[in-house]
Amino acid sequence: MSASRPASVYAADGGDLLPAAREGSPGSRDARTRPTLTLEGNLERITYANEEAAWSVVRVVLSGRKEPITAVGNLLGVQPGESLRLTGQWVQDRKYGEQFRVLSFATVKPATLVGIEKYLGSGLVKGVGPAMARRLVEHFGLETLDIIDSKPERLAEVKGFGEKRRKLLRETWAEQRDIRQVMVFLQSHEVPASFAVKVYKQYGARAIDVVRDNPYRLAIDVYGIGFRTADRIAQSLGVPSDSPKRAEAGVLHVLREFSEDGHLYAPREKLTARTVELLEVPPPLVEAAITRLNAAEYIAVEGASALAHPRPEDACEAVYLRALHVSELGVANLLKALHAGSARPLEVDVARAIAWAEGRQGISLAPEQKEAVRQAMVSKVLVVTGGPGTGKTTLVNVILSILEKKERRILLSAPTGRAAKRLGETTGRGAETVHRLLEYNPRTHSFLRDRHNPLQADVLVLDEVSMVDTVLMLNVLKALPPHCQLLLVGDVDQLPSVGPGSVLQDIIASGHVPVVRLKHIFRQAQASLIITNAHRINQGELPQEPPADALADFYFIEKEEPEAILAALKTLVKERIPRRFGLHPVDEVQVLVPMNRGLIGTANLNTALQEHLNPSGEELARGSRTFRVGDKVMQVRNNYELGVFNGDIGRVEAIDREEQALVVRYDGRRVDYAWADLDELVLAYATSVHKSQGSEYPCVVLPLHTQHYTLLQRNLLYTGVTRGRKLVVLVGSRKALGIAVRNGETQKRFTRLASRLRD
Repeated sequence: MSASRPASVYAADGGDLLPAAREGSPGSRDARTRPTLTLEGNLERITYANEEAAWSVVRVVLSGRKEPITAVGNLLGVQPGESLRLTGQWVQDRKYGEQFRVLSFATVKPATLVGIEKYLGSGLVKGVGPAMARRLVEHFGLETLDIIDSKPERLAEVKGFGEKRRKLLRETWAEQRDIRQVMVFLQSHEVPASFAVKVYKQYGARAIDVVRDNPYRLAIDVYGIGFRTADRIAQSLGVPSDSPKRAEAGVLHVLREFSEDGHLYAPREKLTARTVELLEVPPPLVEAAITRLNAAEYIAVEGASALAHPRPEDACEAVYLRALHVSELGVANLLKALHAGSARPLEVDVARAIAWAEGRQGISLAPEQKEAVRQAMVSKVLVVTGGPGTGKTTLVNVILSILEKKERRILLSAPTGRAAKRLGETTGRGAETVHRLLEYNPRTHSFLRDRHNPLQADVLVLDEVSMVDTVLMLNVLKALPPHCQLLLVGDVDQLPSVGPGSVLQDIIASGHVPVVRLKHIFRQAQASLIITNAHRINQGELPQEPPADALADFYFIEKEEPEAILAALKTLVKERIPRRFGLHPVDEVQVLVPMNRGLIGTANLNTALQEHLNPSGEELARGSRTFRVGDKVMQVRNNYELGVFNGDIGRVEAIDREEQALVVRYDGRRVDYAWADLDELVLAYATSVHKSQGSEYPCVVLPLHTQHYTLLQRNLLYTGVTRGRKLVVLVGSRKALGIAVRNGETQKRFTRLASRLRD
């Protein structure tokens, strides 16, 4: 758009200028007879954006109009301040009135001083914020964008534009050009523009060529782009529905779905049936794809005959993703080798050592705890499991004090930062996350500690083992020297790991290593209704409730309708709990939910609680998500480069528009998120019970309703209740509570680790 030609309404065929966009405005004609028009103007703000639905509502200022117009359609990826060329039709929405429905759009260089300033200051270009954009426009005027394009050395004329900033601007300006090309290509195949940056980051200048060659790579390589999107691109590029490449991609996609549900393998029959349903192709096409993928070692197909003593559930042909097959075999072989090996000789009179530790710590161990201490002195591998209040922490402290007295080198670790921090606090010793302990290298995506560079340790205590998946356990075992003892501590009745496998359950079920199950609830723990009710729930009994108006640590508030539950949650979190218990509504109160969808699912609750607890302040909209300074947020996938992991919770500290970064603080550590990576963050005022594993919160509020029917399970409720340290409040219907307590059936994961260990 030139400087002399203001943003106006143009006929789609390039004809004469139309007066004020009223030709073909809504009201008198249906969609077939309305003219298609092209409008140009500056994007003022994004009112709504939904990535999944590829739908946006924006406000655009057209030249000659005082009030901005409302435009709707697939406008994902646009930024406030950009100049847009919109092609579409005027419509009359019954609820929202006059709107311009966008059929396609393009971004164009802004032509006015205000437009250029908004465009550059919107955060589109790294190194330029609103203040710097103002300086550039004041100095170069309407030539600003041409200067950046063709004479970037002249940027030195502007105060504050040193060589470093000029270099950053040149690089990001060129990158934006390439990203725009990728965006136009993806949009032509109905892929949201917001994915363009991720695709470009993954493939660079080759992005379009890579996608044309094999669009199914997108589903594997780019987080957020699923198989269906990649399949749609493939079909629009002419890949036939019965293509062998499509069948192979479908098999791999379904196997990944099985792994995301926690399974290590898929029974071949189930894999074939689900892939046939997904692709709508004949079964022989899928069977042939499985055979080819197995021959190419992308997957591993294993019959029941591969096991010497298979369990009944293992009597099928199992299909693994290759990496998961290697991991399961590795865990079984290394655990058996470790268990069979010899530890450094330890001369200790166990009875005297226990008496010494009891006197030193002022405690009296239960018989089962004493037996665990004896086992720890002689076993290369030992599992200690038990619920809250059964003395796991006391037991670990006794074992550690005895082994330290015998000059054993001891390391403590847990899967998450919060679990490691709590382990360090309860033992009074240093503890690290598994990734930090094993020295993860984000550049090579591998651990520096392995069999060639093992840990310098005689004993490793690994806590919260119920959270440890098969791949992580393999890396732990690879890093242990042959003489090292391994003490595995966890609650086997909690939910299994988020990642594939059920390591703790399988090790216990195999009977291959000694297991101590702590069952005795100590007297001081019995005073807590949280602990008492956790054990009642685990035994299939309804929780006890305190007397009316009594000050306790566990409450059930009965509400039948979802709307009433939502209203009660908001009042509890913001007013009643802080007022009565002195707990901070954001930092110390955590809402845990069985599922994501519905009125009282995590998605809606987060939006409602954000408006209730943090309604104003500087904000950044990305797709369907809006982040404000002060928001509680959660990382939803492992990001080894940033050092943040699935389930980590932090607070938004700042929005840096100049550097295109959202700053989040995790337990005192600052992490800068590039805007393209914000789909890894979600609001965390409410989160799923699964994501809460390994964490403890001063207060847990847990809504229960029959809307959550499919996830009303005993181990899920038990896990949620045991996350609360000082206070647990259940809000919901007694029917839903009863269903959860009675439902002791849990989904069995497809794994063969128990059978392999028995072999």
